[in-house]
Amino acid sequence: MITAMARLLALPLSGLALIGAAPPETRFDISLRAALSDDASGRLLLFAAPLSTDNGKSEDIDIYGPDDARIFVAGRDVASFGPDRTVSIDAEEGAFPKGLAGLAPGDYRVQVVLDRDGDYNYGGRGPGDLVSKVVTLRLPLGARPSIALDHKLPAAPAQFDVTGLPPRAAEQITASRPHLHDERVVSTALTRFRGTPQSVAAWVLTPPGYDPHGRVTYPTVYTAGAFGTNHRVDGQQLSRIWHLMETKAIPPMIWVTLDFASPTGTTEFADSVNNGPWGEALTREIIPALESRYRMDAKPSGRFLTGHSSGGWFALWAMVRYPAFFGGSWASSPDPVDFRHFIGVDLYQPGANMYRDAQGVARPLERAHGAVKTTIAQAAGIETVLGRDGGQLRSFDWTFSPRRADGTPAPLFDRVTGAVDAQVAAYWRDNYDSGHRIETQWPRLRHDLDGKVHVVVGTADSYYLDGAVHDLEAAFRKVGGRAEFIYVPGASHSINEVYARDGDRNAYYREMAQAMYAVARPSGATGGALKRNPPAGGRVRRRAV
Repeated sequence: MITAMARLLALPLSGLALIGAAPPETRFDISLRAALSDDASGRLLLFAAPLSTDNGKSEDIDIYGPDDARIFVAGRDVASFGPDRTVSIDAEEGAFPKGLAGLAPGDYRVQVVLDRDGDYNYGGRGPGDLVSKVVTLRLPLGARPSIALDHKLPAAPAQFDVTGLPPRAAEQITASRPHLHDERVVSTALTRFRGTPQSVAAWVLTPPGYDPHGRVTYPTVYTAGAFGTNHRVDGQQLSRIWHLMETKAIPPMIWVTLDFASPTGTTEFADSVNNGPWGEALTREIIPALESRYRMDAKPSGRFLTGHSSGGWFALWAMVRYPAFFGGSWASSPDPVDFRHFIGVDLYQPGANMYRDAQGVARPLERAHGAVKTTIAQAAGIETVLGRDGGQLRSFDWTFSPRRADGTPAPLFDRVTGAVDAQVAAYWRDNYDSGHRIETQWPRLRHDLDGKVHVVVGTADSYYLDGAVHDLEAAFRKVGGRAEFIYVPGASHSINEVYARDGDRNAYYREMAQAMYAVARPSGATGGALKRNPPAGGRVRRRAV
């Protein structure tokens, strides 16, 4: 779901304007050092935070970090730095939460970043971005400051570089390395849609004892990461799975992590008029190609889905959309699966508004320990400043919305007022609302879907995603369908909290892996001396419908 970039609260304001006084300076001159590049383009971002003991010596001022609730950011697009290698940015315009002149007087730590590939909303600053040194400035400004873009961020570490990682994590990543296979699958469907060659990246983890030339085949688990992950992170996260298989805590299976990151956010492997036919590519091209390269079962009873957060939405949607193709889905803390609770908002209610409820109260987006961390309006505001696309909220538009005449997706809601577009919401409902799909198409779905859906979520999910899961459960109950819903009391959006039972963070991995294997091998064969574990218990509320 939403990453830490959304945790921005309103800054204190002060009345700086005096009758007859000149308005404060809000412009900055940003220069490009010749040693960095002949010229550059991208999204220019200026960050400012009140000087504190935490950031007084920091080399980075960003939307992340312990003081991110007090971060100011302004942005503008830059096509060129021109012959004088300088551009200006007016921090009174295109700023969050308000213009620079509205900030309280005092000392601020300021840094400028040129996001060269336009993915700040998705992954933050990264390799190749140009960055200035952090400077301390006093507001209100007495003169127009000049700040130089000083250095280029280096390339990302190698895939299996474990420098700085905890010893246990480093050990698991190193041990899994010989069993991880980096794959690229060319997609004719996506190439046809985009007009340029397209391929999908995946990591394939083979189990202990795997023989590529043997006769033994394995059940296969397809998974995707949370919003903000990428192909490199996907590979590292499979190290935990290798450790569990190596220690016989889970059965031997092939695990595949699929990369669904794109310049517009995550595609969710859903067919979309904006992103393209990702569902078609998954089921007709990617999976068949991998099954031709590896000793996979290559049949519905041997194909499984799992994922967390945005990956959880993928795992559930692929199951509901292609019920005859997969043997079961285990989704955890999925992005909204029923749009009657879309981050707490009923999109179908007349006059629905993403920013405020019927009483005018600001709608929360993120909570922690019972307290609101940020609102939907604030998250939308920061996304708008950081860039046009790539943020979580805009990513939903790219996946779920109809396409406008200009080739961009219709926004679900007005980014200024928060008003929901009822026609766009109806399009979302008819094409991507899993709960609505269950209620309206159950006679057609029942034969292939009944009993295959498993969802787990925390009762204190950080983004209120448990509400939509309850709606999905109600949809199954309404049609008399069988599915499993697990609610973990007090658990937030953290996968470690959702998967943990009695202090064991791997408990749900074991439970779902054993359940998958039981579907694939109903005879009870385990492929080795598997450590049998009872269903994860603890304080979970388990509901089978």
